Amino acid sequence: MKKTEKIKLIALGGVGEIGKNMYVVEVDSDLFVVDAGLMYPENEMLGIDVVIPDITYLKENKDRVKAVFLTHGHDEHIGGIFHVIQQLNVPIYGTKLTLALAKERLKPYGLHEKANLREVTESTKLSFQSVTVSFFRTYHSIPDSVGICFHTSMGAIVHTGDFKFDQTPVGQQFIDIGRMANIGNEGVLCLLSDSMNAEIPGYTGSEAVVGEEIKSVVHNAKGRVIVSLFASNIHRIQQVIDAAENSNRKLAVVGKNIVNIIQTAVKLGYLSVSEDLMIPVQNVSKYPKNNVIIMTTSHKGEPLSVLTKMARGTHKQYNIEKGDTVLVASTPIQGHELTFSKTIDMLFRAGANVVTKNSHIHISGHGYQEELKLMLNLMKPKYFIPIHGDFKRQKAHAKLAASVGVPEKNIFLVNKGEVIEFQNGAVKTSQKVPSGNVLIDGLGVGDVGNIVLRDRRLLSQDGILVVVVTLSKSNKRIVAGPEIITRGFVYVRESEQLIAQAVEIVQTILTKCMEEQTIEWSSIKQNIRDVLNQFLFEQTKRRPMILPIIMEV
Repeated sequence: MKKTEKIKLIALGGVGEIGKNMYVVEVDSDLFVVDAGLMYPENEMLGIDVVIPDITYLKENKDRVKAVFLTHGHDEHIGGIFHVIQQLNVPIYGTKLTLALAKERLKPYGLHEKANLREVTESTKLSFQSVTVSFFRTYHSIPDSVGICFHTSMGAIVHTGDFKFDQTPVGQQFIDIGRMANIGNEGVLCLLSDSMNAEIPGYTGSEAVVGEEIKSVVHNAKGRVIVSLFASNIHRIQQVIDAAENSNRKLAVVGKNIVNIIQTAVKLGYLSVSEDLMIPVQNVSKYPKNNVIIMTTSHKGEPLSVLTKMARGTHKQYNIEKGDTVLVASTPIQGHELTFSKTIDMLFRAGANVVTKNSHIHISGHGYQEELKLMLNLMKPKYFIPIHGDFKRQKAHAKLAASVGVPEKNIFLVNKGEVIEFQNGAVKTSQKVPSGNVLIDGLGVGDVGNIVLRDRRLLSQDGILVVVVTLSKSNKRIVAGPEIITRGFVYVRESEQLIAQAVEIVQTILTKCMEEQTIEWSSIKQNIRDVLNQFLFEQTKRRPMILPIIMEV
């Protein structure tokens, strides 16, 4: 094995936050990237569709980037791959299902033909100039999940991906404990491990329990059954399919995204569906209510977005009726808990029998504390970096590592962009690299920044007030206006006196400015903003965005 001089580990996303996973393993002059995910926007990111990592560091070193490795097919791990492919010409390695889902992700951007996608399995070994890369099978809520191991002369760098230890998994896809133990015995320099459930004691429940619970609920339901789940949770989809077949119900799927994923998974053999089970959505009304299951999915991080429309009676195809049974086989993404709770309430008001996670119809795909300890004991790392979780989860995972014998000085709680450097048998934190968020709004990638978000926030809080006036610069007089237009500030019909006073103030400002020898449009606009802002705040205690528009004849 080639002697390694220096190793750097950098998180460009996935630490201090949920989602947006991207990690860099730098071995001597070669750069390797693990995952390229997205994050759904937080509440203050008004109008933003998704958030992806800032890859400035990769672009600055694009000649040194040798490969991108994908651990599994969830959006928070593959959703930003399009941006990487747009900026870097590198091979993308992943398992069969992961690459198929990544290809679907690339189609809207027209990049699925350009992408250099290379399939791997848990037995694949890849040799690069500086490292050998191997994979090991893990178990998660989507098939074909793997962990990644970078073998160097200093020891192995191991990225677990997302995992849990389930003794009775769906599809008999057992986690490869023997391979993990071998990696640990060979020597692990540093372990990067999933922290999502580091605060929850014990073990996660088994998927076998979930499957039986779903079958029981469907079998006992008197009317229609509507199931809400994440489109990429292939195991849960299979359990709903099995429940439909077990109760002789037909299955209709609502949502283009989940239809595409099901078609891909069936084609590759990861879902087993009988030919006559699925029916088109428009044919549901032709069957008795106790003979159908409707499966819906989430949209942009809101697990119940379709169900919300159904509960309100605004869905174009189906609405919740009294006697329906609704299975919510998903959990709210962080930041969407209130929306989740309100939707459950609306479903009950609409007359549905709602079955949530309290009834064991959904179990996390991430390991609890005892499973995280087991991973640490199998790998026996010299150094440890908890990843994939906000800071409190990273901190909880660090405590678990210390409890199983990893020295506290060898545990690093990293922020985005921080560099952990291994050299000459020592470790240090070196200078940070560029990192942060790239915001995607519609087709725009990165064109919405903090200033635009600040303006949107102001508009959402106090509205906007536009002052329109036409001036004659040569005659120094007002030709038309001033006219004031407001949106989201006050209801004009009930605030006519306020608007009239504002018009008078603007007229006074303009008349005074006209009397001066030189007329500067910028100074007139600034005067209007300053004086109106003070007047409106005194009258209403609100500060709307004020936009003066001055036209000249």
